[in-house]
Amino acid sequence: MISRESFTGWYRHRYVWAAAIVLLVSAGAVVLVNTAGSKSGPPDLRGQIMNRMRAALEQADPEQHNHTGHEVQQINGEDVKPPVICGVHVYGYEPAEVTVLDEVKTVYGFHLCGVAEQGRTWDWAVKLAGPVIMDMSTEPIGIEVVEATEDTRFIDRLHEMFPPKYAQLAEREALEPSEMADLRRRYDSAAGL
Repeated sequence: MISRESFTGWYRHRYVWAAAIVLLVSAGAVVLVNTAGSKSGPPDLRGQIMNRMRAALEQADPEQHNHTGHEVQQINGEDVKPPVICGVHVYGYEPAEVTVLDEVKTVYGFHLCGVAEQGRTWDWAVKLAGPVIMDMSTEPIGIEVVEATEDTRFIDRLHEMFPPKYAQLAEREALEPSEMADLRRRYDSAAGL
């Protein structure tokens, strides 16, 4: 004969198993919907801005964004300017309410670039880094890097140039780990490593 305690224990376990199955099916459905939607839909605005920033910084001479160190390299007796490989982080953009890349006028962000000289590892590469303001309404894109001056400390200059909400982010955020990993992979490839 089946006792009441053993029947109650089985009954409870049956609901636990049913809940576990429902949870797994729901999680699987969410994963499928998210992956299907991300592959078929257009990239988000922030992703488009990051791609445009990265391309503009990589095509610009470091002097255009107030950096030096991009020197000509000799390869097979020819002068070759090594590529600049960049990672970026977007703090925000103006006007903030736009939904189309062509309507973005100003971007506030961070950039970390490495000059990819052949055979030079990332640790020894010339690097260009810091908070950056990009004027997306001009061609070529305007690039302005936050730098200290003889009379103004870096942090004060940051607060002069950035709106307060983006300046606070710039004080504590740089590249996302995934962006840093992508930057290092692309740098190593460009440097022939």
